[in-house]
Amino acid sequence: MGFQITPDPGVIEVNIHPAKNWSELTAITTTLYEEARLCRLGTEKYALDGRRISTGGGAHITIGGKSVQDSPLLRRPDLLRSLISYWQNHPSLSYLFAGLFIGPTSQSPRVDEARHEGLYELEIAFQQLEKGREVPPGLVDRLLRNLLIDVTGNTHRSAFCIDKLYPLENYRNQLGLLEFRAFAMPPHAQMGLLQMLLIRSLVAWFWEHPYTKPLIRWGTTLHDRFLLPYFIEEDLGTVLRDLNAAGYPFNLAWFKPFVDFRFPNYGEITRDGVTLELRNAIEPWHVLGEETANGGNARYVDSSMERLQVMLRGAMGNSPGLDGFSHRYIVTCNGYAVPLKSTLKPGEYVGGVRFRARQYASLLHPSINPHTPLLFDIVDTWAMRSIGGCTYYINPPNGVVYTTFPINEREAESRMLERFAPMGHTPGTLEISTPNLSPEYPLTLDLRRVQTS
Repeated sequence: MGFQITPDPGVIEVNIHPAKNWSELTAITTTLYEEARLCRLGTEKYALDGRRISTGGGAHITIGGKSVQDSPLLRRPDLLRSLISYWQNHPSLSYLFAGLFIGPTSQSPRVDEARHEGLYELEIAFQQLEKGREVPPGLVDRLLRNLLIDVTGNTHRSAFCIDKLYPLENYRNQLGLLEFRAFAMPPHAQMGLLQMLLIRSLVAWFWEHPYTKPLIRWGTTLHDRFLLPYFIEEDLGTVLRDLNAAGYPFNLAWFKPFVDFRFPNYGEITRDGVTLELRNAIEPWHVLGEETANGGNARYVDSSMERLQVMLRGAMGNSPGLDGFSHRYIVTCNGYAVPLKSTLKPGEYVGGVRFRARQYASLLHPSINPHTPLLFDIVDTWAMRSIGGCTYYINPPNGVVYTTFPINEREAESRMLERFAPMGHTPGTLEISTPNLSPEYPLTLDLRRVQTS
């Protein structure tokens, strides 16, 4: 057992001691948050644009046993297989609780993000991890250590890190531990406890009933669909229904703070009974190629891109067309039709918009300038006119560029509010530009593909 505090760039890292039961875990977590508050340390921060975001530090969750021999992951290696498979089948578990930096070059890539051949090889490894089959601890490590990695082969930078499970080459790290790395620091202790309750319940369920469903080849659907909050929340609902059926009662409303924190609502308008809502979505950041600068080597991260979710509600006049452009009411962004997919609710449609938010010295496609501002129209295709619109600004409309971070919640909220204007639309009879969407990303309007300047 141990308790360790380590200064890290921008954050103070706290490694807390293990808990034997839920009561102890609750006490440790609430005490940690309270002591941090008394020291005037925060569990969240604000971006330049006013968004509330995680501190930037991870809140990795580690599970194991009282001793190496007691570790449930080594006593029942099929439990590890169940956890990996279930996370792969349910992308919401990878993205809802993670930080800003996600994707194949992040610090916690999914097994199907880093290497395309990974799932095929993982299925072969899973054949050795079936319930009732005795697997020596060292073999568990050898079966998975070269698959739970990032694109460079780093065994630590993986959503499921088994560095401290039972590595044969380092007996000091043979601790029987599994680290879940795709968890960022939640702003409230109860949110952190809910994350751990979710993992505890899944472990208990899989101990009794191993999860053996096949791995899913999501392909580009993974980032086309599951980086939008609607589909993440829908997938999480499936997870909770599974747990409820297994005897572990969960309520989707408990996770509403995570959805609102991860995907803030920028604003909405209602015109003629039709509502258009803009909400933040996830955009992967990619590590760029190595560059030589100031006598050393550097690898920059391209954080110039952002993504919005477009939600249309009350479009009851729409007919069930084959695509997002077969309806009476559509949404355009800077004159281009946004692909909209019908949800489970009548008259509700959802789609995504990717756009360049800012320009950096090092980034992908440097000749493409920022797409600012974004003008959204609700278009009645029967009349080919906009019935109303709104404008989303990447920077403040008055031209000011923020160079300092918000000092408090009030200033952060004002920065968020000023960048959404519930007004502005394209006048007159419209000619809609129907973009040639990539078949790999049918739910996403990527303005880089339709606007080159």
